[in-house]
Amino acid sequence: MTDYISLRRALHEHPQTAGNEQFAHDTIVRHLQGLHPTKVYTNVGGYGVVAVWEAKDSQIHASHHSRIPTVAFRADIDALPIGHRCGHDGHTTILLRLAELVDKQFSTLHSPLSVLLLWQPAEETGTGSRAVLDTGILQQYDIRAIYGLHNLPGYPLGTVVLCPHTFAAASTGVVYHLDGRETHASTPELGVNPGLAVAEIINRFNGFNGRDGEFCQSTLICVRLGQPAFGTSAGHAEVMFTLRAFTNEAMERLLADANAAVDQIAASHGLKVSRSLVEPFRATENTPACVKAIEKAAHDMPLSVVYKDIPNRWSEDFAEYLLEFPGAMFGIGSGEQQPELHHPDYDFPDALIEPAAWLFFRLATEH
Repeated sequence: MTDYISLRRALHEHPQTAGNEQFAHDTIVRHLQGLHPTKVYTNVGGYGVVAVWEAKDSQIHASHHSRIPTVAFRADIDALPIGHRCGHDGHTTILLRLAELVDKQFSTLHSPLSVLLLWQPAEETGTGSRAVLDTGILQQYDIRAIYGLHNLPGYPLGTVVLCPHTFAAASTGVVYHLDGRETHASTPELGVNPGLAVAEIINRFNGFNGRDGEFCQSTLICVRLGQPAFGTSAGHAEVMFTLRAFTNEAMERLLADANAAVDQIAASHGLKVSRSLVEPFRATENTPACVKAIEKAAHDMPLSVVYKDIPNRWSEDFAEYLLEFPGAMFGIGSGEQQPELHHPDYDFPDALIEPAAWLFFRLATEH
């Protein structure tokens, strides 16, 4: 059997950021060459890989449904600029171990569903899932459920953490450009300085936090106003926020209200305004039946299960799959004393590889 701990550590030692994950891609492809999937797709949406094990009677089902009934599993493969400090090296390895389990025991599944494994690039930038979906490969299959996991520091090792509705928040960066008119600092009344408008915008956005009893968050990120030229009154400003909400509907309202507030304030100060979104993520809204399937599979192993009623505030681009297919994302505890995700000292615990892979395998067998 493959030494998956060594494999995970090799991935850890070769971190590559979104759009550059060739080492992970090539490692996955080499591993699959020793197995027997029905189909392998490489360079999917960049450096992604898809492997499919088709059920023996899949063509019978396909003749009725035009696509093959399938259960899918996803892992993310990219690293942060500071290395694999989010655990994607572990997620990748879990799916490689799952590939071996499916390959060796697929004939015993007695399931009409095929199994699709997806190693996805560029999760950290929020662009990878959409790039994968835009290839059309997943849409060739009738995906009845898609599952993903994320390791969660702060929970006991191996504990399955379920969110009944939203797993991770929607978020987006937004940049507002405010254009007025520069003038000499001695005659500011002849120009249009955006300074007061910036102050009003910051104050208005603070009012979005926790409004109407639901989680909405506005975080001021950066302000740029004018230049360090003391003879000139500023004529241009940029103000940047990160907006978050726990549902896609709430996020749409928050962004619409934010844009309307900036438009109104800019107009009142005689400013032109333009805007751009940076790394927008939708909310990861789970399918309740799929959450229940995870709970059952975890109890059957058995693994401890806890429910987390409040979604994670960070975001996950797994959300894009859930806009098209039923499915769910869940957490698996990586230790109560582990540093938080993205901390320079974080390292994925190898002890999670086997239980997480077997949990995925149980989900494959029970659909």
